[in-house]
Amino acid sequence: MLHILHRSIAAAFLCFCLLTCITPTFGAMPSLVLAEVYRKGIDPAAYWVSEKLDGVRALWDGQRLYFRSGRPVPAPAWFTQGFPSHALDGELWLGRGTFERLSGIVRKERPVDEEWRQVRYMLFELPDGDGDFTRRKDRLQQLVADAGIPWLQAVEQVRLPDQTALKARLDAVVKAGGEGLMLHRADADYVSGRSDVLLKLKPYLDADARVIAHLPGKGRLAGLTGALSVETPDGRRFRIGSGLTDAQRKHPPPIGSIVTYRYQGLTTRGIPRFPVFVRSRLEE
Repeated sequence: MLHILHRSIAAAFLCFCLLTCITPTFGAMPSLVLAEVYRKGIDPAAYWVSEKLDGVRALWDGQRLYFRSGRPVPAPAWFTQGFPSHALDGELWLGRGTFERLSGIVRKERPVDEEWRQVRYMLFELPDGDGDFTRRKDRLQQLVADAGIPWLQAVEQVRLPDQTALKARLDAVVKAGGEGLMLHRADADYVSGRSDVLLKLKPYLDADARVIAHLPGKGRLAGLTGALSVETPDGRRFRIGSGLTDAQRKHPPPIGSIVTYRYQGLTTRGIPRFPVFVRSRLEE
């Protein structure tokens, strides 16, 4: 009877996870550091600077690869074979301007080897690592060198002397098709959560919101989604109509999903001005 009870409890737990869209994970997930937005006046000389990659964030816990949500990444076994036993933080990446193709590859429950051969795991942090970021960066580079896996790489980090050099670097990256820059304070110990030890710098503002409704289109867009009604984490609601392709209007991001949008400042009521859809964050 006892083993039947245990099986019933396990089955009930899995059903609960499915019904509530929770993915059960086993073992401790490393904590993550999240970036604040770079502000004018901050001296970049105190930071290591790298390109902000438009990829899918992935966390290696020493045994398995996970999305930011905690859901396991369905990567082929050969992809992670030989990875270090140390926790790693980085992005799965194909290259500049390839996010949609990458997303399609890494979300498939049955991975396609040919597609994964194109993917790189670009590392930028050692979660809960010892010492300041400079020390962790050096340790990360050594781990990558020791592993000798072509698709396991450390993101290039450089030091810039002033804001003029920072702007020149940003302009060059954006002109080449990149998203922007990341600045990681050189003397910072590892911290989790959103912190100004890690900053992001882009030529535009962006944020995330939850889809709460699909609004019907008119005219040429009749029968399609004309706009997404979204809500920010602090409860502000507005519409996003620009940036959606016809294919996305036909199959819009599901209600309840998270989307990223760009905008040009805020109105006096705190609503994003001229929001433009960038992408769905379903895979994370």
